[in-house]
Amino acid sequence: MDISVLSSTFLLTLLLSIGLLFFIRASVKDRTQMMKLVSTQSEELTLEQLQQYFAGRAYQVASINEARNQVTFEGIVRPSLFLAFFLTLLAAIGVLCLALVLSILLPQLTWALMGMVLFAPAAGAFYWRGARRPEKVFLKVDALESSSESVRSIVTVMAHRDEIKELQRSLALVPTEQAINLKML
Repeated sequence: MDISVLSSTFLLTLLLSIGLLFFIRASVKDRTQMMKLVSTQSEELTLEQLQQYFAGRAYQVASINEARNQVTFEGIVRPSLFLAFFLTLLAAIGVLCLALVLSILLPQLTWALMGMVLFAPAAGAFYWRGARRPEKVFLKVDALESSSESVRSIVTVMAHRDEIKELQRSLALVPTEQAINLKML
């Protein structure tokens, strides 16, 4: 085979392997964000509904500030078994591709290079260890003084972005930008 083809294939495979490492590392990255959501219920009813929701999702109340209507919940994020297997599979395929290219360049090391695939479960273990962590959810509920009868309270949430999406879906809360657009219609 032509050396330019081998070197370019090796370079591309190496770059893909580096991308795979960054993808595996990003699987445990903290994705906390803050969002304001609008509820059509009163402040007290919204706060009670939020407490029931988070208790059902295995969060426990860590602190309450009744004067400011703030509640902090704590819970343990469970890692996804599917994602652990998926990352292990991706790592195995990536290492196998790199080993194949290297075995063409270094044929005397073929079996040793193929043995690198045995390290692929380390990607799943890395995810499993890093994704299982304590998570905090900060909530603040404020009554909304507005001329609109349908909007009664605003919930400020600081949590993992997936938790916020699930909260929106479960309790039919609308982000403030969308609520403003709905009022104009």
